[in-house]
Amino acid sequence: MKPTKSHLKNVLFLFTFLFLYSAVAKAGNGVILYTPYTNISVPPGESIDYSVEVKNNGSQLKDVEILLSGLPKDWNSSLKAGGYTIKRIAVLPGEKKTLSFTVNVPLKVEKGKYDIKLIAKNYDVLPLVINVSEEGTFKTEFTSDQINMEGHSKSNFNFSTKLKNHTGEKQVYSLLAAPPRGWNVAFKPNGRQATAVEITPGKTTNITVEVKPSPLVKAGSYKIPIKAANKYSTAELELEVVIKGSYEMELTTPNGLLSYSITSGREKKLELLVRNTGSSELRNITFTHNKPKNWEISIEPDSIPLIKAGASTKVQATITAADKSVPGDYVSKITAKTPEASSTAALRLLVKTPLLWGWLGIFIILGTLGAIYYLFQKYGRR
Repeated sequence: MKPTKSHLKNVLFLFTFLFLYSAVAKAGNGVILYTPYTNISVPPGESIDYSVEVKNNGSQLKDVEILLSGLPKDWNSSLKAGGYTIKRIAVLPGEKKTLSFTVNVPLKVEKGKYDIKLIAKNYDVLPLVINVSEEGTFKTEFTSDQINMEGHSKSNFNFSTKLKNHTGEKQVYSLLAAPPRGWNVAFKPNGRQATAVEITPGKTTNITVEVKPSPLVKAGSYKIPIKAANKYSTAELELEVVIKGSYEMELTTPNGLLSYSITSGREKKLELLVRNTGSSELRNITFTHNKPKNWEISIEPDSIPLIKAGASTKVQATITAADKSVPGDYVSKITAKTPEASSTAALRLLVKTPLLWGWLGIFIILGTLGAIYYLFQKYGRR
């Protein structure tokens, strides 16, 4: 006997009824998951905190395993209850428990819709939709319009740089440098010295980088790597300083003694030392002097073609005191100079009378005393 259309309708109705009854019975006796916010829009780098209720509609205690499905790669999440990270939760009949479910959206993420599911195994599925509102990135830019500067060793080199935060949230960057040994680097965001800087999304901060070379640095080119870094992003920049060298000299004597004695009318020969204390070569060193009236000073040689950095050269100075110099202290100044540097040695000279004049004075005194004695003997008895 062929089934009639009425029989088919009755069978279809019976199956539909059984299916709906089974679903209602399952809901009435099982576990369901609930949260009020199932579709959320956030920017990159945001953390979403869901409060999820686990309800036991059955008549028996349910120990439920909670699973997560569909979480994209590089995203992370946590599931907690009572302050603990959990994977299962037990719920008494007719009661509910609250879970704290957190999803961390990474900074580097494409804009779009992301579907994830929180699952109470063998009982219920809670679909969640996260809409990432914009393209995210880890990118940070560290730039400067001028990364190369030139000067001498005593110069301060101030580089103007810009640090831009391209990430989707506020960032705190540590400011680091790796200069040559003995050098000093200081970061000054917006004019104030600091070791870190906070920048809001999409914004740029001006940072002055002050570089001080070592006092002992030699002429040459030096690289100074700097960077802004945190756990999400790092941006690097390499600065360059070219040291032309410093020009410094010292004029002294080999033993450092600058005080001597000299006899009136006589000459004194002194050895002088010209020392290059800078980091560049000194060329064409010449000498000038400032002497007392009627004195004479000569230098041999009267010029030095070249002294390398750290080296020294000796010259001889001949000083002749005036014939009628009065005994006492005199100062003569000798200066060594180039177009870039100079140094002056002040020589203190104690003038003494010649030995002949000393003996002559003694003879005069003795003669005078003898004459007085003779006159006293001759005329004193009268």
